[in-house]
Amino acid sequence: MTEFTTITIASARLAGWLLVLLALLLSGPLLMLALGRVPLHGDWRTATHRSAGLAPDPATHREAVVQVYASRAFGWRGAFAVHSWLAAKPADADGYMRYEVIGWYARAGGSSVSISDSSAPDAEWYGAAPSVIRDLRGPEAETVIAKLPQAAADYPHAMSYRVWPGPNSNTFIAHLGRKIPELGLTLPSTAIGKDYLPVGQVLAQTPSGTGLQLSLSGILGVTVGRDEGLELNVLGLVMGLDLRHPAIKVPGIGRLPGAS
Repeated sequence: MTEFTTITIASARLAGWLLVLLALLLSGPLLMLALGRVPLHGDWRTATHRSAGLAPDPATHREAVVQVYASRAFGWRGAFAVHSWLAAKPADADGYMRYEVIGWYARAGGSSVSISDSSAPDAEWYGAAPSVIRDLRGPEAETVIAKLPQAAADYPHAMSYRVWPGPNSNTFIAHLGRKIPELGLTLPSTAIGKDYLPVGQVLAQTPSGTGLQLSLSGILGVTVGRDEGLELNVLGLVMGLDLRHPAIKVPGIGRLPGAS
């Protein structure tokens, strides 16, 4: 067997494995589309932003509240990823403030960071119902709220935004988790952008503060943490295993069994 033939066979095998890996990465998002879990058609201008009824009513719940939400991204992007944000209500306040990153603010030349009370804390994200991924009340919430303004101000990517691989809305919420350990935040594996680290930085704590992650600009990396489990990031899509709360993590789908 000639050296050229050996190289050709090795290259063909590598290409075959890469195709298998790509098929595995895309199988979850394609299944989400096939099952109709994510609509391909829709107009963002008429999409709904109704309250999902998940946030405690400030009129009857006077204690401090912090909740982190995630909703499927709009359109076909929802087959791959979620959009996440944080809502906070200090004790005795009459309403919530939403902390999130909105991409078109940066594209218009401003800061992508939005801190506003103009939307319901648990509003649908362009028609996609949210789920609560973290819920703190009372003194625990007050501790987080006290640190939120500075943590948001310290976000290093306020003037830039990229849907993939980041920095995006999930990068911002991951940043808040790292800056405020008391938040105890574990983002879903479908939060593409949570693993984004700026060029020149390859190692960081996980957003939960219970482990470490190695990441090449959110495109390739590995995460090991008590709360995150083991996650492998390839092209921003995450496969993994959670032993603490037994589940496997599948790109596009999220946790099996369980929600994304």
